[in-house]
Amino acid sequence: MFLFADRVEAEIEKKVIEAFEVFDHECNKTVDVREIGSIVRSLGCYPTEAELQELLAEIEEEEPTGYIHLEKFIPVMRKVLLERSYQPIPEDVLLHAFEALDENKCGYLTKEQLVKYMTEEGNMTPCISLGWAL
Repeated sequence: MFLFADRVEAEIEKKVIEAFEVFDHECNKTVDVREIGSIVRSLGCYPTEAELQELLAEIEEEEPTGYIHLEKFIPVMRKVLLERSYQPIPEDVLLHAFEALDENKCGYLTKEQLVKYMTEEGNMTPCISLGWAL
């Protein structure tokens, strides 16, 4: 059992390092704090903006430098991935939300409609994630 758990953790750590290195442009085991959301999403986790800020608070230095160090990122992301935190919104919930927005029942939203909903109507993510009809 322990060997399996160790192997799983080693695989997770490898994935975290690989994702981090894509954004480590200086090859110095640091990334710009603004890249963390992209790294986390590339690992299949989709935190809300508030959850992402909480995650950043865990991994940032005492005196924020604007950069995140790999050695602080690995244990936090290992925990996030092992606990399966920040799972994506289920496909059927997203489909229901888009169907609710598709007033003409044509099976798609135009670019203009999508821009309007996302800019004028505000952030709909909490409504979608709770399964509320829009």
